[in-house]
Order: sequence, then structure tokens, then C-alpha cells
Amino acid sequence: MTETTRLNPVKQALSVGEVARRCGVAVSTLHFYERKQLIVSTRNAGNQRRYRRDVVRRVAVIKTAQRLGIPLAEIRKALTTLPEGRAPSASDWGRLSELWRAQLDRRIQGLTQLRDALDGCIGCGCLSLQACPLRNPDDVLGKAGPGPRRFEVDP
Repeated sequence: MTETTRLNPVKQALSVGEVARRCGVAVSTLHFYERKQLIVSTRNAGNQRRYRRDVVRRVAVIKTAQRLGIPLAEIRKALTTLPEGRAPSASDWGRLSELWRAQLDRRIQGLTQLRDALDGCIGCGCLSLQACPLRNPDDVLGKAGPGPRRFEVDP
């Protein structure tokens, strides 16, 4: 493409409604992402938000990371490693997914352990709080002395 046939980036900017439609999210979601500094927009002469086209891919990365349970603060930190002005590439995603893989593996391991411990649980109203692997592992509450203990805070 020659310089004269290259598309004008200002004319290629997308409205908030266009981005919302393309990404399958509500307009309010895009506004929220902006407030959380996950995406950026500019304003046109009529003070309407305009987004670069690469924001569509960034929203896809955000939605995928959220589905994985990655907190927004971590998503924002990861997005700062991406180059501005272009859509994240497959290698960019590979780098981001590598960052999150160990965290996901730890969560999977913890959930697996929780699931396996659930078999020994009869729900609160336990017959034996001393042996409950979910609410009182290793009877740590009993070591604090006799009487009721706070169950709202993990020991």
C-alpha cells in the first residue's frame, strides 16, 4: 500500500457503539475498562469517544483474561507490556498467557485439593470440627484454646 492509499487513522477510529458491537460487550463495559486504564480513547470534535481499531483485540484479551479469573489489576499490568498503536499479536498473547499459566496452575491445584477434601465434609454443623479439613485444618482453632472460634477468618 502506498502512502497515498493508506487509510487515515482518524477516519478509521471506531465509535464506542461500534467497539461494543464488535466485542460483544456493553458500552458501559468499555467506559469501565477506560476508568480502570485497560483501554484508551480519544475525543473527536463533538467530544465523542473514538477508539483505535486495535482496541477490539485488547478487549478480547481482557475478556479472555477475566474468564480465566485474572484480576483487573494484573490484566492492566500485563497490557502495559504491549506496544501501543497495534493489535496484540499471537506472540504477545503467548507471552501474556505464560505470565498467567503458573497462577492458573496454582489455582487448579488448590481447587483440586478443596474438591478432594469436600468428600470428608458434611456441611457446617460438622460432627467434628476438629477433623474438618475445610473449616479447621489440623485443628488450628482448637490450639487457640477451648470455646468458639471465629470461622469467618481463615486460620
